[in-house]
Amino acid sequence: MVKHQPLQYYEPQLCLSCLTGIYGCRWKRYQRSHDDTTKWERFWFLMLTVTFLLTLGWLYFWCSVHNDYDEFNWILYNRTGYWSDWSIPILVTTAAGFTYIAALLILALCHVAVGQQLNLHWLHKATAPFLHIGALVAVTMLSWLIAAQFARSEKAFFQICIFVAYLTVLVALYLVPLTISSPCIMEKKDLTARPAVFGHRGAPMLAPENTLMSFQKLVQHKAYGLQADVVISHDGVPFLMHDRLLQRTTNVEDVFPELASERSSMLNWTDLERLNAGQWFLKTDPFWTVGSLSPSDYAEAGNQSICKLADVLRIAKENSTAVLLNFQPLPAEHPHRGRYLNITLQAILSSGIPQRLVMWLPESERQLVRQVAPGFQQTSGIKADARRLRDRDIRRLNLRYTQVTSDEIREYTAWNLSINLYTVNEAWLYSVLWCAGVQSVTSDASHLLSKVPFPIWLMTPDEYYLIWITSDLISFTVIIGVFILQKWRLGSIRTYNPEQIMLSAAVRRTSRDVKIMKEKLIFSEINNGLDNAEDLSLCSESRYDGYSNEVVTPMDRPDGRMRMD
Repeated sequence: MVKHQPLQYYEPQLCLSCLTGIYGCRWKRYQRSHDDTTKWERFWFLMLTVTFLLTLGWLYFWCSVHNDYDEFNWILYNRTGYWSDWSIPILVTTAAGFTYIAALLILALCHVAVGQQLNLHWLHKATAPFLHIGALVAVTMLSWLIAAQFARSEKAFFQICIFVAYLTVLVALYLVPLTISSPCIMEKKDLTARPAVFGHRGAPMLAPENTLMSFQKLVQHKAYGLQADVVISHDGVPFLMHDRLLQRTTNVEDVFPELASERSSMLNWTDLERLNAGQWFLKTDPFWTVGSLSPSDYAEAGNQSICKLADVLRIAKENSTAVLLNFQPLPAEHPHRGRYLNITLQAILSSGIPQRLVMWLPESERQLVRQVAPGFQQTSGIKADARRLRDRDIRRLNLRYTQVTSDEIREYTAWNLSINLYTVNEAWLYSVLWCAGVQSVTSDASHLLSKVPFPIWLMTPDEYYLIWITSDLISFTVIIGVFILQKWRLGSIRTYNPEQIMLSAAVRRTSRDVKIMKEKLIFSEINNGLDNAEDLSLCSESRYDGYSNEVVTPMDRPDGRMRMD
C-alpha cells in the first residue's frame, strides 16, 4: 500500500498577490522573488519618492493659495478672453496625481516591509515621471518600517547607516520649530485692533460684482468700506466696471454683438444701462455661492444692471461707509481722457459724502486733489520707504498681501501709516494679518470675515513651547517603543523557506539545475518523513501485525529523474 502525501502545500496569499500584482503585474506565485532589488529598480523607487514629495508640495501649494483662486482665474481670463474657474481642474488633476503616486509609494514600501523584490511595472514607469510637479516639504519617515529594516539587517554597517539617517531626519524635524516664527505666537495683550474690511467690488460672493445689489449686501453685513473700479463712459458718465471689455460681466454679445470687442469706456451710458450685469453671475457661479441664495435674491441678482458711481456714493453716504476707488485708464482716443479726474472729483463732491470717508488712490494730480478735496485720505498703491511716504503726505498704503512682511508692517505702523492689503478671503489669512498688525483688508468674503471673533491659532510663546516639547516627547517615546518591539519581533528570528530559496534561485539558474535542486529538496523532505515513520512503526508492530511499509528508495538516474519502488 502506497501512502500518497502532497509534496508541497501552497498557502493562499491573497494580500501578497494583490500587492505584487498592482505594483509590478506579478500576480503568479512563481513570478515573485525575494532576491535583492536591482539597481535599476532602486533608481525607480528613488524617483517615485522624489515625485511623491514634489507632488505633495504642489498639492500643498494649491491648497494654501485657495485665497487667490479668483485672481488666478482673472489672469487667465485676461490672456484667453474666456472666463472659467480654472482652479477646479487643476485641483482635481493634482489630487488625482498625488493619490496615484502616494498609492505606488505605499505599495513599494510594503514590498520592502515584506521582503519582496521591487519590480515596478512599465506602465507606472511611463506615467510617474510626468507627475513630479511642485515642490516644498518632506514627510516624517515611517518608524515601523525603519525599525523593521534595522532589526532584519545582519550587517552592522547597514544598521548604523539606517539609524544615522533616520536620527538625522528626526532631529531636524524636532528642531524645525526653532526656525519657525508666526505672528500669531504672541502675548494676547499685544494683539492690535481688529482689521477693518473693505468689500472688493461690493460683496461679489452674494451678488454680481460692482452692482447696486452687491454694495447693498455689503452694507447689510456692516463692512467698514467698499472698493470699486471707476470708468468714464464715452459721454462722460462715471460708472463701475473692472474689466476693460464687457464680455465677462454683461450680455453685450447678445444686445450689441458689434460692440462686444469694444472697451467699456468707449460706449455711451445710454447703451451701457441697457445691458444686463447679473445673468453671468448666475450662470458661471464664480464663488460657488449661487446655490445659497434665496429665491428673491436669485431673481434680484439676475436683473442687475451696470451701476453708476453716483448710486454707490449715495449708499456709502447713507451708511457712513468708507470708499476706496480705483480708476481704469482711458484709451488715447477717449474724448474725456484728460478730464477723467475732474469728472470723478465732481461726482464725489456733489454726492455730499464726507471727505474723510474717501480714499484717493490715483498717483497723478495728487496736488490738485489735495487743493480741491483736502479731507481725502491720500492712498498709495506703490510700496516705498516709510519716510518718503510721509513726506508726500500719504496716509495709507494699498498693497497685495504678499508684498509686505511682518517687520515692514510694524515699521509702517510706527510711522503712523495705515496698511490695507488685498485680496484676503480666508479666515486663517485674515487671522495672520490681524496678528501682524494690519489695519484693514480688502475681501471678496466680507460677510465671512466679519464673523471671525479672534485670530485662529493665537497662542502665547509659553503655550507654543509646551505643545512643541510635548509633541516631541510623545513622538520620541513612540519611536523608541517601535524600535524595541521590532527588535524583539525580528532581531532573533531568522527563517528560511525552501520554497523561497528555490524561487529566488530560479532567476539565475538553468531549467536543468532547477529540476535537480527541486528533486533534492523533495528527497530531503521524504527522508525526514521516513525517519519519523520508522520511529512510529517500532511502537506499533504488536498492534498492526501483518502490515508492512513499502520503502521509497530514491535512485539517481542519468536523465536526472527519480525512481520510486
